Amino acid sequence: MKTILLVCFLCIVNLSYSQDDKHTIFQIDSLNSEALQFYDNNEIVNALASINQSKRLSVSINDVYGSALANFIQGQIYTSIEEYDAAESRFITTLKSSIEIDDNYLIAKSYLNLGKLYKKEKSFNLVRSYFENALKHASTGDVKDHNNLDKQLNVLFDIQINLCQLYLENNLTEKALIYLLRAEENLNSYKADSNAYAYFKYTQGLYFIKKELYTNANKKFNEALAFLEQNNSGNRQNYNLLLLNIYKKLALSLDKQDLDKQAYNALLKYNNYLYKFINEAQFERKSIAGSKYLIEDYKKDAQIANTERIQQVEITNKVKNLNIIITVALFLFLVSLITVYRSYISKRKLTNILKDQNEQLEIARNEAVKSSELKSKFISNVTHELRTPLYGVVGITSLLLENNDLSENDTKLINSLKYSGDYLLNLINDILQVSKIESQKIELKNTSVNLKSLIKNIVDSFDFRLKETNNKINVLIDKQLPQYIKCDKVRLSQILINLIGNSIKFTANGCINLRVIMLDTNTNEVKIRFEIEDDGCGIPKHKFDTVFDNFSQLDENNNINYQGTGLGLSITKNLVELFNSKIELASEVGVGTTFSFNITFEIDVDKVEKNEQEFKNKVGIKTFNNKYKILVVEDNKINQVVTQNLLKKANYESVVVNNGLEALNIAKINDFDLILMDINMPVMNGKEATRLIREFDTNIPIIALTASDVDSIKKDCDDNGIGFNDIIYKPFDTYEFYQVIETNIQLSKSCKLPDNDNPVKSLLAV
Repeated sequence: MKTILLVCFLCIVNLSYSQDDKHTIFQIDSLNSEALQFYDNNEIVNALASINQSKRLSVSINDVYGSALANFIQGQIYTSIEEYDAAESRFITTLKSSIEIDDNYLIAKSYLNLGKLYKKEKSFNLVRSYFENALKHASTGDVKDHNNLDKQLNVLFDIQINLCQLYLENNLTEKALIYLLRAEENLNSYKADSNAYAYFKYTQGLYFIKKELYTNANKKFNEALAFLEQNNSGNRQNYNLLLLNIYKKLALSLDKQDLDKQAYNALLKYNNYLYKFINEAQFERKSIAGSKYLIEDYKKDAQIANTERIQQVEITNKVKNLNIIITVALFLFLVSLITVYRSYISKRKLTNILKDQNEQLEIARNEAVKSSELKSKFISNVTHELRTPLYGVVGITSLLLENNDLSENDTKLINSLKYSGDYLLNLINDILQVSKIESQKIELKNTSVNLKSLIKNIVDSFDFRLKETNNKINVLIDKQLPQYIKCDKVRLSQILINLIGNSIKFTANGCINLRVIMLDTNTNEVKIRFEIEDDGCGIPKHKFDTVFDNFSQLDENNNINYQGTGLGLSITKNLVELFNSKIELASEVGVGTTFSFNITFEIDVDKVEKNEQEFKNKVGIKTFNNKYKILVVEDNKINQVVTQNLLKKANYESVVVNNGLEALNIAKINDFDLILMDINMPVMNGKEATRLIREFDTNIPIIALTASDVDSIKKDCDDNGIGFNDIIYKPFDTYEFYQVIETNIQLSKSCKLPDNDNPVKSLLAV
């Protein structure tokens, strides 16, 4: 019976003690919650009082968690009152206790706050290790606060933002971006307040500043300010500090963009908030002083009276110091404000001056553009008007030269006439080419080219010039060169023609060597060196820098007349540079001159000679035995005669009309195998006539026969879908004239015209 009574008594006592412990733990939790509330409201003194009571109760019942939480809150309070050594000590104590009880929330938060404390003084690697330890514990297990609420996403966001800023401060932007993106993912996964969003937007702005994307940075800083305006509750010190940092960085970013007025406004707001922050700091300093008093009171209960006197003296001194600091700060602020205002006035005056100058420059630029456009239009119109009669001159001389009844003297005279016509045509082309280069309208258009055939045709075109100057030309082509390459045939031909023509001009009774050498090759590309060497008069060293200038002439005062415009080498230099190359010059007076350049071409691996020959056999280019009927639309009477005679010579029938309207009417009632359409004509031009013919006949080949600029004609046709199948450029090569006509007729007869719904997709450069 006694034993039973003793057991009952012990159980009652134990139950009584258990109830007392639970009540004490409840008190500790309440005090800690109360302290956190006071801390969030910036009531430091009340927060410290609650912490002191909580710690005394935790020690009395050995509540490790309660003590750890109290130390953690106290560490935050010490941080806010700038007692960093004491704060470090409290966080380390919290870390040890929380590791003992395996509380991931407190472990992660302790590592995080220690990392924040060490950012100013410790090494980058040490700070990073603290943040990474915090991240490790926040990522695994339960992360719950004292109210048993899941705070994992909140803590992860805070850690990742701090890691991002740490990497940004050390210029590791790629690492920073990783944690910035992870922070954004966590931020969007929980119900964060506007302050968290503001802090995130501010960090994004810091990242964009590092990347020198100042417009993006400005946007993020303004978004951060908008979030702060939504909610200014919570810790006032943190709010003010973030606000100041945003305006400071915003002013810096705007200044980087030379947005002086906006930067100045941001700086004004920064100074205004700085002034408010200083005033609030004065009040908080008084609270901090009181807080320190309570801390000392807790440590030294035995010396309360003496501590009060010491603390009061310290408060008075700190208030005095703070007043001095505020006075100095206000003075500096006023000085800064005056300086900024004077700078603003000066910059405003400068801005007005620059604005006036910009307006004048804009007017001058517009006038220059109009002048350039007028010049280009004038050159284009003049060259067209010159080419039209040249077509008659070159065409008629070509027909006369094919007459076997001419005497030797007549043949010589007609050859001279043809040479003069060709020379005049080249002169016109040079002038137009200079205009294009100046307006930057030249673009390379790669097609498949048989390089050896191209060079042979170019060399053959100089037969008359070589005979006239008693020169000969030797051609050396590397046997290992690929048969077909992809390049702009017209531009490469122009380069070689200009250089060979230049060598012939300055050489008499001599020799010109054209060498085409393969320097390097692989599966897809080949690097080729072109060298044009002559044994002519040579170029003096002092002329090397000016020989490629427009209108540059070699004048040695030796009574030798070197005809020409002085445009050839200038054009050649620009065309070589279009191929991403550079022309080289080596010369010695009395010995000769060598021009050379290297170009890398793409190899046309799919193009073989066999395919080309099979294509020619299919379309029947070799002979012109069929009696095809061709409509010639041309307003110039001489050109009508030339074109008709050329067609008659190749066994074609032809009908001639004077304008596009006549062509339209006759095409409706007659069947033609092909139409040669001039562009510029009275009544109705060739473009309009072709467009209308295409409305009822999409198959008949229509060839543009024009003296206008071929590039502009091609562009117009491509952009507007007029319906030309091909273009022949007047004056033209007779063989190519026949070839283009026969090819288009045969393609039409074989029903292989590409895309009947839109037959303008295959424009060939002639």
